[in-house]
Amino acid sequence: MLTDEQVILVDERDRELGAGGKLRAHMEGALHRAFSVFIFDRRGRLLLQKRARGKYHSAGLWSNTACGHPRPGEATGEAARRRLREEMCLDCDLREAFEFLYRAELGGELVEHEYDHVFVGTHEGEPAPDPSEVEDWRWVGMDELRRGLRDEPQLYSYWLKLAVEGEHWRRLDALVVESLNGEGEGR
Repeated sequence: MLTDEQVILVDERDRELGAGGKLRAHMEGALHRAFSVFIFDRRGRLLLQKRARGKYHSAGLWSNTACGHPRPGEATGEAARRRLREEMCLDCDLREAFEFLYRAELGGELVEHEYDHVFVGTHEGEPAPDPSEVEDWRWVGMDELRRGLRDEPQLYSYWLKLAVEGEHWRRLDALVVESLNGEGEGR
């Protein structure tokens, strides 16, 4: 149950301060640890998901491959792989690309205030997403995604826009090229 799920509360340097309820953290705008997973295929296309309509925030928006929050006592990289399996029924090696902090006012008096760890991996084939998590999915080239973010930003999650349009994305480009050249191959 959403109200029972715990997140790791952190400071602006990602140092743990304790744990708190996920919904409460989003209602109060408490800074907490999160992660975003970006899976690419060998052609360099990004696997996007459209968040299920039943999600309590950002429902029906296109977003990165998977995202979530580590549980207290769970390593962030392990949590990222767990959520990738839970949301998209995929498993592959992940590498941390960069981190960023953001705060966004969402609808319904909710606030995303997250220290976000971005992970990247490669995978070939189609996902088998959980319909309670994911309404739709598609592979998209980065130029097409950037056009979409520019022309129809309301169709995309806030954190996807920040990750792709931010200065830190250049570091991700280097990891993607490295992954496409044979490292971090998907299973």
